[in-house]
Amino acid sequence: MKTTSEEILKETMDEINAALQDSRGIVAHQRRLAFVISVSSVALLESFLQKRHVFKSGAKINHQWLKKKKDNVKIKLASQVTCPLESLPELDNFLEQSYALEKERNQMAYGKLVVEEKLQELINLFLKFKKEVENA
Repeated sequence: MKTTSEEILKETMDEINAALQDSRGIVAHQRRLAFVISVSSVALLESFLQKRHVFKSGAKINHQWLKKKKDNVKIKLASQVTCPLESLPELDNFLEQSYALEKERNQMAYGKLVVEEKLQELINLFLKFKKEVENA
């Protein structure tokens, strides 16, 4: 049985693949991509913490935390884990990548359509982040 994070990541990869294969182009999937990539970036962070066995049972990361200053996010995150954040050396890099993904979310989800290159950059950033978390 898949975890919620695994289900979210599969759904996101399905949407990315559908967008890349759509003859109308990926812009036709802009808003869906913005939402699924946002939720998946949180799922990746949670998955990383779960793999390290430091994520408290029932803990959740709110995607809106990723719009705040890193120090504020770390304060909120510290209450969700069972170890000092400093003992997770990859975390700063993963937070930076999550910030970059989340920064684009509202504009792409609620704003006007962007050029394909901008969406492709978002997809590439997400895929890079996913690979790094999976290999951590």
